Amino acid sequence: MTSDVASLPIAEAAERRGLRWPRIRLHMFLILCAVLWLAPVVWTLYTSLRPYSATAEHGYVSIGGPFNFENYSKAWQQADMLHFFLNSLLITVPALVITLFFASCVAFVVTKLSWRFNVVLLIVFVAANLLPQQVILTPLYRMYLEIPLPTWLSENGKMYDSFVGLIAIHVAFQVGFCTFVLSNYMKTIPSTLNDAARVDGAGVARQFFGIILPLCRPALAALATLEFTWIYNDFLWAVVLIQSGDKRPITSALAQLQGQFFTDYNLLAAGAMLAALPTLIVFALLQRHFISGLTLGASKG
Repeated sequence: MTSDVASLPIAEAAERRGLRWPRIRLHMFLILCAVLWLAPVVWTLYTSLRPYSATAEHGYVSIGGPFNFENYSKAWQQADMLHFFLNSLLITVPALVITLFFASCVAFVVTKLSWRFNVVLLIVFVAANLLPQQVILTPLYRMYLEIPLPTWLSENGKMYDSFVGLIAIHVAFQVGFCTFVLSNYMKTIPSTLNDAARVDGAGVARQFFGIILPLCRPALAALATLEFTWIYNDFLWAVVLIQSGDKRPITSALAQLQGQFFTDYNLLAAGAMLAALPTLIVFALLQRHFISGLTLGASKG
C-alpha cells in the first residue's frame, strides 16, 4: 500500500513530462508564426522612422541611423489624411451597421422562426462568399455605371463614384459571413426564451430587439471588430468604383504619396502606419468582446 502511494507523484511527474514537450513545440510554432506575421509591420514602422537620406545612403535593408517623426508630419500634410480618414469613416461605419443589422435579422429568421426554406435561405446568403470578388468585377462596374441614384445621394446621379455605391458593395459581400456566424451563435440561445416571450404576448419584433439581440452582443462585438478591419482596409473596390480623388478612402488615397518618377518609401511607410491606427484602436477597445464572442460561439456551436 505504501509503495503504491509513493509511486503516484512519480507517475504524475512522468505524465507532466510527457505533456510538456508537445506543448513546448506548439508554443514554438505559434511564436514562429507570430514573428513571421509581425516582421513586415515592424520593418514598416522601422522604415517610417528613418529619413530618406539614411536609406538612400545605406539601403532599406540596413540597421542604424537617425530616427525621427518627420515622415509622419509630411505624410499627414501632403496626403491631407484627415479628409480621407473622414471618407473612410463615412463608408465603414454605415456599411458596418447595415451589415450587422441585416445579418442579425436573417440569422434570427433561420434559427428562431419555423420556415421550410430556412436552410436554403442560409445557404443562399453564405454562397455569396464562395465567389471571388474579382470574377464579377467587370459586370458590377458596368452595372454601377447604369444604376441611377437621386442627386442628393450622388452628384452624377449614378451608383458609380458615390459613397452609397461603395457602402452597398461592402454590405452585399459581408452580410453572408456575418449571417453564418450569427446563426450559429443564436442556435446556442435556448428557444424557451422565445416561447416564454410569446406566451407573454411579445411579437416577433419584441423577441428580436428585446431578447435575442441583447444576448448577441459578444458575437456582434467580435464581428464588428472583424468587419471594421475588412471594410476599412478595402482597396480593390475603392479603386474600381470611386473616380473622384476627394471621395476615396484612406487606403486608396495613400497613392498620392507616390510620385510619377520617384517614390519616397519612408514617407509611404509612415502614411501606411497612420492609416492602420483606427483598426488598432478599434481592436484595442473591443478586444475582450472579440475574444469572448469567438470562443463562446465556437465552444457551444
